[in-house]
Amino acid sequence: MNVSEHIEAVYTEVRRRNPGEAEFHQAAAEVLESLTPALERHPEYIETGIVERLVEPERQLIFRVPWVDDRGAVRVNRGFRVEFSSALGPYKGGLRFHPSVNLGIVKFLGFEQIFKNALTGMAIGGGKGGADFDPKGRSDGEVMRFCQSFMTELYRHLGEHTDVPAGDIGVGGREIGYLFGQYKRITNRYESGVLTGKPVGWGGSHARTEATGYGAVYFTQEMLATRGEDFDGRRVVVSGSGNVALYAVEKVHALGGRVVACSDSSGYLVDEDGIDLELLKDLKEVRRARISDYVEAKPAARFSARGRVFDIPCDIALPCATQNELGRDDAVALVKNGVRAVAEGANMPCTPEAVAVFREAGVLFGPGKAANAGGVATSALEMQQNASRDTWSFEQTESRLAEVMRDVHTQCRTTAEAYGGNSDDYVLGANAAGFLRVADAMAAQGVI
Repeated sequence: MNVSEHIEAVYTEVRRRNPGEAEFHQAAAEVLESLTPALERHPEYIETGIVERLVEPERQLIFRVPWVDDRGAVRVNRGFRVEFSSALGPYKGGLRFHPSVNLGIVKFLGFEQIFKNALTGMAIGGGKGGADFDPKGRSDGEVMRFCQSFMTELYRHLGEHTDVPAGDIGVGGREIGYLFGQYKRITNRYESGVLTGKPVGWGGSHARTEATGYGAVYFTQEMLATRGEDFDGRRVVVSGSGNVALYAVEKVHALGGRVVACSDSSGYLVDEDGIDLELLKDLKEVRRARISDYVEAKPAARFSARGRVFDIPCDIALPCATQNELGRDDAVALVKNGVRAVAEGANMPCTPEAVAVFREAGVLFGPGKAANAGGVATSALEMQQNASRDTWSFEQTESRLAEVMRDVHTQCRTTAEAYGGNSDDYVLGANAAGFLRVADAMAAQGVI
């Protein structure tokens, strides 16, 4: 059996053993398709079953989360934690609270996390978790009771040397606080490093809130520099208006670009003067409102509940909302309108068909496992600070973040070139570089 046949056999088994998990199948296919050059050069990874083991999580947890709402009614949600790979360190990856969460989505996110975390160069493995709970519209008391119930089950699987969750969609500083409080209460330990994304006042890291958005922009800046370009004067579209999107907007503006559009689940907003970040932060972080309310304060802007944010002409697109939000038609529209670079701020926001359009058109494309690695990299920096009982300044932490993103970009280009692709093939570079680091560790640790 040659390498291509071996990879196809592994993918066939992934689909057989994980029926109905479309997002996980997609993530696995995206990585496996890139590994032929690496496995041809390292046949020992085939002989030791590295790929077969890598696509099978080390542990999958599913549990009931009962809680009581403000009316006294008992509610029941489902919680998940997939501990995918500990070859490089404790499992590391966020928790997502959203109605769409299911096992397949958590597995896709956890699988992506393995390679993303490896690219950072930090000693962290890959995992992901969450629940099909929706914090939107819930009171602080309801969110607290849900988080306490969720942690009452999950705590036994966590630890700063075992599994270290963080936030993701629906899990911000409020939720992390409630989760950490319950962990501390149950274990009777102030184990700061068991959760990251904490507020700075009690063990969090400066720049963690900004890290994923900032990191995506730093990565895009590095891609642009390879063609003698930068953000200065560029039109930028950012999908989403959550944490990643907000801080991507902030860093784009700091680098001289102009974000003219963003979105949320209700539609998209266009402000040709450039998105007013303070107004948008007030809407999304303070009032938790819809972006349609933006036009009340700035009538010159326009909101549309129809169409797509990617229809807006731009030089650079940063999809920062959720998986598979940018399809083939969106990619065609972006290319037609002259897009120069696309970087994934979210996890797998571009469908395979969209990625193919970008690559065929010669558009610089940064896959999420590389472009949005800044968040988990800064979580690892938070773990370092917790372990040493230290706190770094914002400037010191952001400097380390920028350094990590430059290193990730360099890894992608050099690995792509070394394994037969051109240096602009960031998909090959990210997948191969992440895989090789994890595979080396797995091979050294035996068949486990």
